[in-house]
Amino acid sequence: MSSPWPSASTDAASQIPEGVCVLTHDALLVDDIIKSVGDDRAGATAVFIGTTRNYFKGKVVTRLDYQAYSKLAIKTMAGIIRSAHAAHSRSAHHPEGRSASSLIRSAVYHRLGTVPVGEPSIVIAVSSPHRKEAFLACEYILEEVKAKAQIWKREFYEGEREEDAEWKANVST
Repeated sequence: MSSPWPSASTDAASQIPEGVCVLTHDALLVDDIIKSVGDDRAGATAVFIGTTRNYFKGKVVTRLDYQAYSKLAIKTMAGIIRSAHAAHSRSAHHPEGRSASSLIRSAVYHRLGTVPVGEPSIVIAVSSPHRKEAFLACEYILEEVKAKAQIWKREFYEGEREEDAEWKANVST
């Protein structure tokens, strides 16, 4: 049986020195994602969990479907993590005065395929010695992924025909 998803919307992952990016059709394991950024130097771990909600603009949502141009989306997500780490670098943190990121590790996991109401569609975790940088980087990564990553969503509403659901950019709403 063939997959209902376009061939470009495949599972993908990228490990970079700053962290990991994953696109997967599997359920997101939040605890495992949080542990993946753990480090004894971290005094803070900021986490964002975006879940499918049951309403949007007065309509009852039954599910979301996500698809991606995975090859490009993974590269985009890795670039966003690199940018977040570069934006939070301070020379004072490095013993030899060189610039070093005040972030330790970041993870971005985005689900593909069908995501039922109540389940996570995106999980972002960022570890840092201090909470402020972790919070700021987590929000930055979220907003950049939603604005730039090649991921689209389709919302399905109660009482509406499935064939009327349209693919749209995965932007903040």
